[in-house]
Amino acid sequence: MKEEYFKWYSPTLSKDIEMLVFGHAGYPVIVFPSTMGRYHESKDFKLIDSAKWFIDQGMIQIYCPDSIDKDSWYNKEIHPADRVKNHIWYDKFIMDEVVHSIRKEKGIAKVCVAGASFGGFHAANFAFRHPESVSHMFSMSGAFSVDTFLDGHHDENVYFNNPVDYMPGNNHPDLWQMKIVLGVGEWDICLDANKRMHEILNQKGIEHWYDVRKWAEHDWPLWRDMFPHYLSLI
Repeated sequence: MKEEYFKWYSPTLSKDIEMLVFGHAGYPVIVFPSTMGRYHESKDFKLIDSAKWFIDQGMIQIYCPDSIDKDSWYNKEIHPADRVKNHIWYDKFIMDEVVHSIRKEKGIAKVCVAGASFGGFHAANFAFRHPESVSHMFSMSGAFSVDTFLDGHHDENVYFNNPVDYMPGNNHPDLWQMKIVLGVGEWDICLDANKRMHEILNQKGIEHWYDVRKWAEHDWPLWRDMFPHYLSLI
């Protein structure tokens, strides 16, 4: 399996960013880390190994960028409004410095995004905010509300980065073309969050796969089992 390491200074984030890329060819899949995770997390917890067949066959390439959660949602030393603003810079970084470069390199319009736990939030929020750029969204045990990170603060930036808030009124036509998976375990701490998003999508008539795995908890064994199944949809 081909593995490449990249490090560059991000003009968007004004800091160095690292990323791993797995595979030699194929459809691009951006995998977001879980809570405050780093670019190597998916490799360390063998999520990449679970996708090895697809990678070796040249069907997909997986891009694993850093997160900045510790500077945004989890930064209790700054005002909640600034936590959200920092996340918006991260959203811009993913679009301008990751997605755009992939699209230019491969000559395609859309990418796949995926993630587990808080990475599932990142995948969903990016996909739902930018459906014109995302063909597939795979959330594994994700949550879709950021209210608990913001100490009661709510403003326009919060609203448009809180999927449970903005999705009921989001009518971008590409949402109805996107392949969406909400994967969650029967004993998952995020089961209720996935039920709620499942209901929102149902109410809008947006087709998706609501995949509840029996006897499964919120942990890497579940996500390693889910991931190759979802990749088969590409």
